[in-house]
Amino acid sequence: MEQLDLQALLAKSYEICDALMVADVGKVRTEGKMLKPLFRDDLALFGAYLTGADGVVTDEEAEYIRQMLGFSADAKTVEDIRRRRGVAAGRSEDIPQSLKYAVLSDAGRKLNPDPFNRQCAMYFYDTFKVFGEQMLARYAREIPQEEAQRLTDYLDRMEVMLNEYAVWRPVSQKAYRVLEPVANEQSEEERQEELETLLAELDGLIGLDAVKRQVNTMVNLIRVQQMREELGLKAADIAKHMVFLGNPGTGKTTVARMLANIYRCLGVLRTGQLVEVDRSGLVRGYIGQTATQTAEVISQAMGGVLFIDEAYSLTVNKGQGDFGQEAVDTLLKAMEDNRDDLVVIVAGYTDLMEQFLDSNPGLRSRFGTRIFFEDYTAEELMGILAMNLKKQEYRLSAEAEVRAREIITARVDNKPENFANARDVRNFMEKAIANHATRVAKMDEAKGNKELLATIEVDDLEDLD
Repeated sequence: MEQLDLQALLAKSYEICDALMVADVGKVRTEGKMLKPLFRDDLALFGAYLTGADGVVTDEEAEYIRQMLGFSADAKTVEDIRRRRGVAAGRSEDIPQSLKYAVLSDAGRKLNPDPFNRQCAMYFYDTFKVFGEQMLARYAREIPQEEAQRLTDYLDRMEVMLNEYAVWRPVSQKAYRVLEPVANEQSEEERQEELETLLAELDGLIGLDAVKRQVNTMVNLIRVQQMREELGLKAADIAKHMVFLGNPGTGKTTVARMLANIYRCLGVLRTGQLVEVDRSGLVRGYIGQTATQTAEVISQAMGGVLFIDEAYSLTVNKGQGDFGQEAVDTLLKAMEDNRDDLVVIVAGYTDLMEQFLDSNPGLRSRFGTRIFFEDYTAEELMGILAMNLKKQEYRLSAEAEVRAREIITARVDNKPENFANARDVRNFMEKAIANHATRVAKMDEAKGNKELLATIEVDDLEDLD
């Protein structure tokens, strides 16, 4: 995926601050500050809000924010960042004041002439976005969920305002392209090691035997074509876009995420991120909005995988003034224009997905690979239950295991309309854990009793069938 450069965005945003001051100097003071220091303070508060997800902003985190934003290296500035109002409590519901001013300036055409093409707010928004992403990227391994959620929520609030004032611009419409490709810092040996790890993880998934065979076949095909290219032989054009067919809870999203990283390790994709959406993430209520929204989602997926769940919902109302077809048309063009830099996976119920592929003459030909995800057997669902309980440091007693097997087997043998495979197991587990908590909370001997606190008994499975 192309990566916006933070320092270039900061420089441009400061240039915008100066231009807005000249154009409307009487109104750029907010809370006693001029626009440029206000903008920088808003960014610092944003950084402190992200790192404060654990309730504190450490000296090291404050120093990192200072370095990222180019603050002068004085102790007062670092301490000021650490003490940002409301950070530990997580209070950051307001839109940044600096962004509000840029939005109103764009909407009111306050710059005339306007060298920024009414995209001052988009410069500001992208600066916040890239700064936040780099804050999260400092983690060597797993990004804390709390910080990731704060970034998502914060950006969502900003996007709502940009859309409300009609100053939102998707990547394809931005006037600026301060872009550099993301460097792949992995060596070939490291990529191969990660690939083998990913394939082992895929092979370790419970069930999905046919899916595993098909994925391994695709991997081998890609490897052989790469060998042929290295020898100067003609390589076959491999169809990368896929259709995942099957019922809910059969592992489609999990496998799509693994495939994204497998393709990255193979060199088929540059970055390997998975962008997951459904109809609500693509379709909007007015002419032109759906194409813009879909283009923005596609731009986020470039270099990786765009996974569209329940894709058939885009075309179920075709011919009735629905905008789903607009999303499909935009998607088809992007698949053709970016065939070497984007993989699209559409997923859903088998019968409905066949109708989806038949809804447009160009759809079926774009998706060269179909992978069918079978429902899990009762034995496989019991394995998934045991695995998920182990992750939560719980286990079933012997009697509870017998009862759980009876419940799950009965559900598999007489599948209700809302049967959801592994999702059913997750719901089953969560209810059992809740029942367990209700039971042991009343027991004086529970405190300090690891066995009692970790064992799901048969009584905890009441009313779960």
